[in-house]
Amino acid sequence: MEVALTWSFDDIPDQTGRTTLITGATSGLGLVVAGQLARRGASVIMAVRDTDKGERVRAEMRGDLEVRQVDLADLDSVRRFADRMHADGRRIDVLLNNAGTGGQARALTPQGYERVFATNHLGHFALTGLLLELFRPDHDPRVVAVGSNLYRRTRPHTDFEDLAAERSFSPGAVYVKSKTANLLFGAELDRRLRRAGSPVRSFLAHPGMASTPMHDSARGFTQKALLAVGKALLSRPMEQGALPLASAATSPAAQTGHFLGFSARRKDTRIHFDTLVPPADDLALAERLWQLSEDATGVRYLDGDRAKRA
Repeated sequence: MEVALTWSFDDIPDQTGRTTLITGATSGLGLVVAGQLARRGASVIMAVRDTDKGERVRAEMRGDLEVRQVDLADLDSVRRFADRMHADGRRIDVLLNNAGTGGQARALTPQGYERVFATNHLGHFALTGLLLELFRPDHDPRVVAVGSNLYRRTRPHTDFEDLAAERSFSPGAVYVKSKTANLLFGAELDRRLRRAGSPVRSFLAHPGMASTPMHDSARGFTQKALLAVGKALLSRPMEQGALPLASAATSPAAQTGHFLGFSARRKDTRIHFDTLVPPADDLALAERLWQLSEDATGVRYLDGDRAKRA
């Protein structure tokens, strides 16, 4: 039976005493959620690549917000960020793995991985494992993965072994592949947390087609034309697109094992709890991706007592 929830930012429970870490919080969906959670009393850590921009936007916001630097495309930067969090004795209640990027040309990270996949998936995989010990077990701890419903409307590539995109590269395909990886990771994370008896829960959310600054990266006539049509027919305001993310991070009604987000019908403003469909529901594929991610990042967790650095 389909479940759909009417929900708004006014439904966010009081966040006083809770700490939420949001990646990619200087613009778009992450910035909206950061502002709304701070408004409800949360302490928000804005984990961002550009701290100058982070401080500028933070200065225009109200509440307890802190800017910290991390470049999710660089695994060394992710480790430094986690090390600082541990050294400072910070505890967190929610990790919103929101940061996302696209790319018009193939580019490699310092570790030699294709940049879009590394930023959207590998960086968040490593960050989650390295911060897992910092979650407070008695504060409804949550991890939220941000995927894309495009995986239902296309045929996502699942050649995750090609981490440098040496065999093929196209901007759309690599983006959808990275977002499908987010879903596989988030679902597998929840299964492993449950097996470990952890109180941390892993949620999956998507904004539908929301008007965010990422759309500004479109290049060429075809991409721009398709984006213009999509925006005219399907796109939602950025503030509305952020609702499923905020719901997954805070709502008592949110459910793991489902994909929280909007339907394609723009007039339908309910948050739907969709069942995962292939390939996002493939248990063997999720396991394979997990092992590949451990090997690529050197961060191993939930198969031992703690996240380990290689």
